[in-house]
Amino acid sequence: MPYRAPVSEFRFLFDHVIGFDQVAATERFSEATAETVEAVLGEAGKLCEEILAPLQRAGDLHPAQLENGIVRTSPGFADGYRAIGDGGWIAIAADPQYGGMGLPMTMTTAVNDMMSAACLSLQLAPLMTQGQIEALENHASDALKELYLPKLISGEWMGTMNLTEPQAGSDVGALTTKAVPNGDGTYAITGQKIYISWGDNDITENVCHLVLARLPDAVPGTKGISLFLVPKRIPDENGAPGVGNSLKVVSLEHKMGLHGSPTAVMQYDGATGWLVGEESDGMRAMFTMMNNARLGVGVQGIGVADRAYQQALAYAEGRKQGRTENNTITDHADVRRMLATMKADTFAARAIALANAVAIDMETATGHADWAARAALLTPITKAFGTETGIDVAELGVQVHGGMGFIEETGAAQYSRDVRVTAIYEGTNGIQSMDLVGRKLMDGGEAAYRLLDEIEAEAEAARTELGDLAEAVWQACETLRETTEWMVAHGAQDRFAGSVPYLRGFARVLGAHFHLKAARADRGGTHERLAAFYIHSLLPEHIGLLTQARQGADELYALSLDDLAA
Repeated sequence: MPYRAPVSEFRFLFDHVIGFDQVAATERFSEATAETVEAVLGEAGKLCEEILAPLQRAGDLHPAQLENGIVRTSPGFADGYRAIGDGGWIAIAADPQYGGMGLPMTMTTAVNDMMSAACLSLQLAPLMTQGQIEALENHASDALKELYLPKLISGEWMGTMNLTEPQAGSDVGALTTKAVPNGDGTYAITGQKIYISWGDNDITENVCHLVLARLPDAVPGTKGISLFLVPKRIPDENGAPGVGNSLKVVSLEHKMGLHGSPTAVMQYDGATGWLVGEESDGMRAMFTMMNNARLGVGVQGIGVADRAYQQALAYAEGRKQGRTENNTITDHADVRRMLATMKADTFAARAIALANAVAIDMETATGHADWAARAALLTPITKAFGTETGIDVAELGVQVHGGMGFIEETGAAQYSRDVRVTAIYEGTNGIQSMDLVGRKLMDGGEAAYRLLDEIEAEAEAARTELGDLAEAVWQACETLRETTEWMVAHGAQDRFAGSVPYLRGFARVLGAHFHLKAARADRGGTHERLAAFYIHSLLPEHIGLLTQARQGADELYALSLDDLAA
């Protein structure tokens, strides 16, 4: 079915829910007026509906292929990526000095949401490039910026991120890729990297790899890692792609989904690279890109959720069955429950992601530490809850289709297959939850408590209008506050044992907060009715989740490996 870009929903969220007015009121983002937002979102929506969405099935049915060392992309992807680049959609938030628009990350987030819904396999390409642009803007030398940023921003060149190695997995500090100085300011990079999204293509003139590697005298672990920019083709004296570098695609992974996105095993054999940032400071530079990507990956899940919901709703409205008011399965209670859950959770996850982006923009505009802490706190929640929402909603979409959901021709299963990896890459969701209860609570919970204070203040303000809904949100926030206090008071092992349910419980309460704000802005309308469903039917999950989060690690580790094998 045709994809409909939810431009009006974004405008509602911007105007009434996430506080985008704060961003537009800053000097840094004064150009982000209502008219600009409307124009940007409207044009991006047209791109997604008319050009990108028709490529969704082509990428699944005709995967990227490695032929004689060259990656051949899916039919139509070259034109789709060219349209993304030509429209400036890669670089909405990038520095205007190098060709970017310089607009807020909140707007980029909305556009990435729509592009993910339209064609996730293709959207991965600009997402990786966006992250590389941000890393170079913040850490690269002026010479590297001047050479690479305009090409990446225009879409002429594409960027990737090379972290994972076969023996290391999520333990980045165990990487063995070597970087040896060449004596001329460049380095010889040798090693193998796996799971490299869009590791090569036949779309752009050049592919620029950000590669983590270790210098000969570097200390062990993550503190000894440096970051290098390693292009597929070494730019000549005019900045054009010149001779081929000493790197190659060994193979492409055979994946459960995302068939249109080439996931490469990359081999570097003394490839020429340039240091980004300082020696042994690679993780700090790479985390600039990774944090960008974690927000972006959470948004990928949300976009797929929206697309899966739209298709499931259209199918249900057309599926005749029974003698009911509409004579369709939409009249059946379980189908109505699934559709309502899909819509309500997608709204909650989207609001969390956009609020995360607002915090990033406010940090950029003001430099205030509280906004930096808010952005850091919301990033793991956005990534984990956004991707889990994508997985859950896509699975419900298959169920709404019934037997036809299991038939590939309907396309319902593709959403489920494509989105599943989002809970794994850019740091598994378990790692996100450990980050939340670890680094993000190292301030004694201050950033979390400030957010909880805002949630309770909103609930207090809503009591006279939406009494039972406001009371439910206030009570849920108190339970979350008590659980946060428990987390702060306990050791790492106990916190980690309960981190996954804690993160989801936190997201449940945050989602209720944003639904309540939406209800206040749309009294008697769709958003009030949707908020009532979310708060009464989905929010109660927080009780079990936060109870589980406080159980500690003793019983978990009392189970021996023999017990688990029995």
